[in-house]
Amino acid sequence: MHPMLNVAVRAARRAGRIINRGSLDLETLAVARKQRNDFVTEVDHASEKAIIETLLTAYPDHTILAEESGHLVKGVAAGPGHKIEHAEHIWIIDPLDGTTNFIHGLPQYGISIALMQRGVVTQAVVYDPNRDELFTATKGAGAFLNDRRIRVSRRQKLDEALIGTGFPYRKLDHLEEYLAIFRSLTERAGGIRRPGAAALDLAYVACGRFDGFFEMGLSPWDVAAGSLLITEAGGLIGDFHGEPDYLFSERVVAGSPKVFAAMIALLRGLPPTARVQG
Repeated sequence: MHPMLNVAVRAARRAGRIINRGSLDLETLAVARKQRNDFVTEVDHASEKAIIETLLTAYPDHTILAEESGHLVKGVAAGPGHKIEHAEHIWIIDPLDGTTNFIHGLPQYGISIALMQRGVVTQAVVYDPNRDELFTATKGAGAFLNDRRIRVSRRQKLDEALIGTGFPYRKLDHLEEYLAIFRSLTERAGGIRRPGAAALDLAYVACGRFDGFFEMGLSPWDVAAGSLLITEAGGLIGDFHGEPDYLFSERVVAGSPKVFAAMIALLRGLPPTARVQG
């Protein structure tokens, strides 16, 4: 295992223990609302703190982009003029993806940690502490689930494909656009599922549990680790136009090569009133 990936795995497992302890007493959990339908708990904060401590102990000069802490340079909040793309090493972290599931005791949530070097994601960890499933990837070395090599599914037809998604839940500006896509896929795909944790959904594409995935409104920390898992597992990921600007565009499509192509074709074929925006 690559040394940097090994540190990320250590951080994810440390955070997983914190999350598992927190799940035992949800009634006393302190929960705050960040915005509409967007929650954060003391467990999110504790998990993120443990991850950042572990990473910065090993690599004190690295930059952090984390859901709760924001953008940190050498452990200190970055100034307004500091651009993330200028950093050589950026750890992109979601300490608890699927917080709403976690709050309700629904065991579908995980930890996402990715390292981006000079604009390219090179290391990835997605960890499900409920099932003790550890998804890892190093660029050029393949993707793994608990040390077993994984590949995207071999299904080629959209009408046989199981597609993962996430409903818009914070900003509803693009709800009509989403519903048009959802309707079109419902009519053509083999099935659609909405588990509620995008990082795990992407990991499921990588290991063939989902044949494809799409969602709007995602942040870099939701997508970074899962994107490398998918490409190292032989899949494709892009924005709604099939282009590589998916980390910051908030629009993600992923899948096995044939299903990805079919989904992009479907998105391009929508009527003008529902066609995807740039």
